[in-house]
Amino acid sequence: MNTHIANLTNAAVMIVMGSWAYLSSVNPSPTSLIPVFLGVILVVMSQGVKHEQKAQAHVAVVVTLLAFISLAVKPLPSAISKGESLPLFRVALMVITNAIALYYFIQSFIKARKNRTA
Repeated sequence: MNTHIANLTNAAVMIVMGSWAYLSSVNPSPTSLIPVFLGVILVVMSQGVKHEQKAQAHVAVVVTLLAFISLAVKPLPSAISKGESLPLFRVALMVITNAIALYYFIQSFIKARKNRTA
């Protein structure tokens, strides 16, 4: 897998899981659409990530990092404490895909730095 594919996979998971959370709720909250909006931003930035455009890649990694932190701080502990399996699955999947995308972004930045100094 490369950075571009990891970013697109993360974006797709965030869009699908956020939409699922919103549509399956009895009292849908607009905050459950935040992952959808972040996923759309990641899709928009994906061409820049694919073509290694520095500014767009950095925007994508910042959005991914903010999503990861935001999901890990509030929704994940809340889903764990409620003990409901579907919300926990959705949030955990988003946290995992964000972590994987961050890993690939970091590896890409390290590789670019090594290539620049060589």
